[in-house]
Amino acid sequence: MQKQNRIRVKALGLILDRDRLFVAGCYEPVKQKTFYRALGGSVEFGETSLETLQREFQEEIQAELINIQYLGCLENIFTYLNEPQHELIQLYRADFGDRKFYELEQLPFVDGFNPPAIAEWVECDRFRSGELWLVPEDCLKYI
Repeated sequence: MQKQNRIRVKALGLILDRDRLFVAGCYEPVKQKTFYRALGGSVEFGETSLETLQREFQEEIQAELINIQYLGCLENIFTYLNEPQHELIQLYRADFGDRKFYELEQLPFVDGFNPPAIAEWVECDRFRSGELWLVPEDCLKYI
């Protein structure tokens, strides 16, 4: 049976602190490259993208978000593990409600994509320079 391709709707949150971005890294074994992505997840039926953003941060790292601002919608077509992928991403800018998150170096968490994952603060210049790979790449316009 052929795998059905579908467009996934995601909500991602850009959390910035000075010139650092809070992201999770994931290794893509086919490309043999690590990529970084803002935290968030898939929108569930009957849920708004804002509700998704808040739920995902609560589920994954037990964090409350404040000062949430909608930035826009990104369309992301890419290949992961040699499989074509297509996402519509509702992108938000937000802050952590608890200052303790700004003091962390790394934060292990479990998600469905890459368990166990590590969320960490990374200097934005490392993405801008191309040293590190931020996905989707259109997120660079917002940092």
